Amino acid sequence: MTELYLIRHVQAEGNLYRAMQGHWNGAPTALGLRQRDLLAERFRDISVDELWSSDLTRAQMTASALQKYRPLRLHTDPMLREINVGPWEGQFFGNLRHDKREELEAFARHPSRWQLDGAETYADVMDRVTAAVRAICERCEGKTVAIVSHGVSIRCFLARELGLDIDDRTALPLGDNTAVSHLFYENGVFTADYLNDCAHLAPLGHKDGVRPPELRDEPLDFVKDAAYYTQCYADAWIAAHGSLEGFSSESYLCSAREHQRVESRAVLKIFREEEPVGLLDLDTRRGAHAGYGWISLLYLNADARGQGLGIQLLGRAILYYKTHGRRAIRLHVAEDNRSAVSFYRRWGFHVLGSERNELGNLLLMEKRLEADHA
Repeated sequence: MTELYLIRHVQAEGNLYRAMQGHWNGAPTALGLRQRDLLAERFRDISVDELWSSDLTRAQMTASALQKYRPLRLHTDPMLREINVGPWEGQFFGNLRHDKREELEAFARHPSRWQLDGAETYADVMDRVTAAVRAICERCEGKTVAIVSHGVSIRCFLARELGLDIDDRTALPLGDNTAVSHLFYENGVFTADYLNDCAHLAPLGHKDGVRPPELRDEPLDFVKDAAYYTQCYADAWIAAHGSLEGFSSESYLCSAREHQRVESRAVLKIFREEEPVGLLDLDTRRGAHAGYGWISLLYLNADARGQGLGIQLLGRAILYYKTHGRRAIRLHVAEDNRSAVSFYRRWGFHVLGSERNELGNLLLMEKRLEADHA
């Protein structure tokens, strides 16, 4: 008999930014690293003989939790990867829900029927992951093995081997990050002790299945939305400086038009469903010579703040600049705008320097961008 612990990876960028991350290889987040530490404590006194994971970074980083208290060699296998979603890789859920609502609904709720040109089907993943896990369990007969994989891949494996309906989200929910399933394999048959347990995340105040609203974006139409851009920038200026002193609507509007002329998705209008809630303005030429990207404006309406949505705007900037090979991302923020400074510090920005002008101190902040690995 083989004892098997099947573990989903820690939170990674796609989970945080609410973007598809099948084979896209984003980095674990700060919360993901805390989840990894708690997973290590869960397994501190559990004997594990062999350790396997998908070859994607988020899975390998998760597997390192089990190496904290024991000298285990990590074996990687690309057959344990997440579903390949082809042209949806790196796409934001909010955009897909708006542009491909029926297809996304099928992906989430009727996966047996989901098909997309250039992507795997759920049946493909069932075949691939089941073959890989079975081979590992056969090889590890009489041992205890831990395997780190991905949400859809684990769900496909459990559906196939436990005879569960892949379309039944009640009987077979998608496990949260670092969810642990405990199974046994004997005479070619898997039996389950428990599935998708996250008890080790209790210190984080973990709540199963809690997701923020998923924002979508579209390039700003300067013919229709010039006034909206000016309104957002003016509101951001008041939040930063306390008044509109020094604000030049025409110069900022002119700069934004130029940003969009250079890059069609540099200036994005952000929506929650059909409600406009903010703006993202990237100056994609600034810093290119030095390997960094620049955020000119990141703005959420007042009624959209305090809900954990800002990271979805920042995530769009990060993914754009990572995709284009930038090593860091920079911006200016008024030192007196404490909520903005706190937001950027929370998401990994640090102060490079400051400059004094007639409106007060302006901080230059930077976040280093980890490269995605193939």
